[in-house]
Amino acid sequence: MNDTMQILGELIIGHEARRGTGGELHALAAASGEQLEPAFGAATQDDLDRACALAEAAFDPFRQLPDERRAAFLERIAQGLVDLGDTLIERAQLESGLPKARLEGERMRTAGQLRLFASLVRDGRWHGAVIDPAQPERTPLPRPDLRQRRIGLGPVAVFGASNFPLAFSVAGGDTASALAAGCPVVAKAHPAHLGTSELVARAVQQAARDTGMPEGVFSLVVGDGNWIGEALVSHPAIQAVGFTGSRQGGLALQRIAQARREPIPVYAEMSSINPVFLLPAALDARGEQIARDFVDSLVLGAGQFCTNPGIVVGLKGAALDAFCTTASAALAAKAATTMLTPGIHRAYGAGVERLRALPGVTRLAEGQPAQGRHDAQPALFRTDALAFLADPRMEDEIFGPSSLVVVCDDLAEVHAVARHLSGQLTATLQYDAGDRESARQLLPTLERKVGRILFNGFPTGVEVSYAMVHGGPFPATSDSRTTSVGAAAIDRFLRPVCYQAVPDDLLPEALQERNPLGIWRLRDGQLVKG
Repeated sequence: MNDTMQILGELIIGHEARRGTGGELHALAAASGEQLEPAFGAATQDDLDRACALAEAAFDPFRQLPDERRAAFLERIAQGLVDLGDTLIERAQLESGLPKARLEGERMRTAGQLRLFASLVRDGRWHGAVIDPAQPERTPLPRPDLRQRRIGLGPVAVFGASNFPLAFSVAGGDTASALAAGCPVVAKAHPAHLGTSELVARAVQQAARDTGMPEGVFSLVVGDGNWIGEALVSHPAIQAVGFTGSRQGGLALQRIAQARREPIPVYAEMSSINPVFLLPAALDARGEQIARDFVDSLVLGAGQFCTNPGIVVGLKGAALDAFCTTASAALAAKAATTMLTPGIHRAYGAGVERLRALPGVTRLAEGQPAQGRHDAQPALFRTDALAFLADPRMEDEIFGPSSLVVVCDDLAEVHAVARHLSGQLTATLQYDAGDRESARQLLPTLERKVGRILFNGFPTGVEVSYAMVHGGPFPATSDSRTTSVGAAAIDRFLRPVCYQAVPDDLLPEALQERNPLGIWRLRDGQLVKG
């Protein structure tokens, strides 16, 4: 690793690396809570203004670059992450407590996201080119030549997430999709991942240099407290926000964005409990295996996934009792594992205690006792549908390896629970052929409630692809029309522009008559490559 890829506790602002003078911060070792070196210099308002001014100045030059150059930039970032080697993984392990194999997989996912968006930029469909040629002879009124394409919104503020130090962070999906849309990015490092964030930011900065990008195409700021996030979202240069985190944090940023003189969109992924519905035939046929697979999903990554299965819904009876017995035994054998930060660990413990104390909730099982200071002990609880429907506190997300089994007297109560649930990222149906009618009746409700419906799987694990939707109605996200994973994530940072009777030589290439980009376009309502 060359000198530019060392962790020096610096801000990355355009092509410059500088030490912030707004105070000192340290990342903490997730397992022990001990401070990690080096100390980081926090950004000042001047640093933030500089990053945003560079981003604003870079916007027009960056978005007007040939598609191939922007795609090459994304691919160079992906390779830069790979080239960081074990240095990146070892620092991320210290700061997150996540195992090496998980982080290596997350790095490849992050690189894969960047390459997916490079491919998307190259194929040209993101332009959304539409041509309605002039009809001068039309009566009673002629039609002018009308052409439409999409352009980027402008500089985007990206907030690093706690639970994915690579895939939802400095060069993660929000950054990749924003850059693909032609939008410069000002990223705010998550305070738990300061060293990891700096390494990644240096790789992005180097990629920008190597591919000749405008200086302000990317910056990374670091800060303590809420002020820096509030100042970033308030800055007039910023035109959109990508955020993954708590509901409280996402709503706070949304309020700030809406109070601006010119309000901007905040694409916030927030809270979700991801219901799993145990349909009767599936539960009868393979309930014990479903129970074991459910527990494996629940404790994966210490349960620190936005897609963690936080609620299980099933029909009262011997099959559900067997499911609970098997799940309890499997959970009791699971070790407590390190959580991402001391704060997340405290919040998990408090959430479990609140749920345990609610009327109508009983404890089914706990995992092995914690050994480390910040280990999460898995927990499984049980209640009935009437109690669940009567107490909204049972729907609160507990970020960690805890879940609640909701016992229903009949399918009518199952449907009542589904209708009662707030917006979610996912819903899962454990299904066999005998459940066809039950599933058919549930699907319309679930389509209204969630962004992704799964059959016979578990929601942990989000494929990066063209069809993926990682979003959902409030409070899962702040905008149910979008996704933060998959090719459609680029849509968040684009808007349409119509060109009426513009001379051909002044039109963007995507709309010129000869189609120099060779892209597919909608011409007179017909999809053609011309």
